[in-house]
Amino acid sequence: MADQLQQVEKILPEDIARTFEAAVNVFQGKTEHMDDLLKNGGTLLRKASKNFTPTQLILGVATLAVVAIVVINRATED
Repeated sequence: MADQLQQVEKILPEDIARTFEAAVNVFQGKTEHMDDLLKNGGTLLRKASKNFTPTQLILGVATLAVVAIVVINRATED
């Protein structure tokens, strides 16, 4: 049972690919993918948080917030 729980929480290449794809779409101006970026980025961060120190976790959340602010700023300028 414990092995199954650890396997579920592993970061899969698909997690990274989905997050990257959503980020590229948003940076290309397709703001309808912003929800996907936040959802996939949050999922990736949640899975990675099991291995992060508290400092790394804070920096990861801050990075995600900065990206979201930049994207929203770009979307409102257009």
